[in-house]
Amino acid sequence: MHVALDTMVDTLKAAAESSRLRILALLSRGDLTVSDLTEILGQSQPRVSRHLKLLLEAGLIGRYQEGSWAFFRLSDTDAARDFVLRLVSGIRGADPQVERDLERLAAVKRKRQDRAAEYFSENAASWDHIRSLHVPDRAVEAALLKLVGKRPFQSMLDLGTGTGRLLEIFSPLYRRGVGIDMSREMLTVARANLDKAGIANAQVRQGDIFAPPVERDAFDLVTIHQVLHYLDDPARAIREAARLLRPAGRLVIVDFAPHALEFLRDQHAHMRLGFSDRQIAEWFAEAGLALEDSQEFEPRGQAEARLTVKLWLGRDRRMLIADPSNDTLPARETA
Repeated sequence: MHVALDTMVDTLKAAAESSRLRILALLSRGDLTVSDLTEILGQSQPRVSRHLKLLLEAGLIGRYQEGSWAFFRLSDTDAARDFVLRLVSGIRGADPQVERDLERLAAVKRKRQDRAAEYFSENAASWDHIRSLHVPDRAVEAALLKLVGKRPFQSMLDLGTGTGRLLEIFSPLYRRGVGIDMSREMLTVARANLDKAGIANAQVRQGDIFAPPVERDAFDLVTIHQVLHYLDDPARAIREAARLLRPAGRLVIVDFAPHALEFLRDQHAHMRLGFSDRQIAEWFAEAGLALEDSQEFEPRGQAEARLTVKLWLGRDRRMLIADPSNDTLPARETA
């Protein structure tokens, strides 16, 4: 990727200031609010906001709103992210001031983990009840990892990310991961889990699964894990997810097979009591996806109140035409 000389000079000027370089070093470890940065840097909010404004104008960082909070992150642009990561890699552990920043960052992350633990303790009974009805999560996760394979890819999006677990298990494969969830409480849990796992190449944002705050045609893998049964229009969610895929990208859905456990609708807000292969295949076709695989995980035990977990893999039908001379998107496959 070629950059104009003037643009490069402006970018270097934006980064060439100690506080702004410290901010970039912190954001390379994860998304932070102005309040987080103010606490870590020991500077006034107006001053921190001024630094953030200059970094935003230079295209080195991004901003997104989550309720009344504004989070800042490294830019989604690969060239800008690579520039920043190369820039800050030389100062980690080599500067006492940066070391103190990272200590304060660890304290901020511990607070997140405390909030996450509190939320978990309040809702654990409900989640554990549902988990007891189906195959252990680890079995499904192992199947997901086998299905996706070991080949690295550029970007992943997890819709309805919840605890951020899928971002965690796939983190060795993608360069950039994004999780979307409507619940600020669940985002607190996800951030705490990603922090604890030391995952810096993923971020989570508040957003609607029907209108995700991300770019289209941008992701190699999109996942929807145990989310569809909460939605009043699952077909629309699948169509929206398909629009986010790069040509030949994959959509993976994990949910329940059809069942008759009405108490899940009454007590746990499930709007749909599972999905059949035929239904998912029809929705995939409407979204321009080919159903490539379907797997089933039957529950253990003999009790009647059990749930079968299903895994479906769809692929974008457009051909991926590699052209090393440019980064433009290929045209859609013609019939």
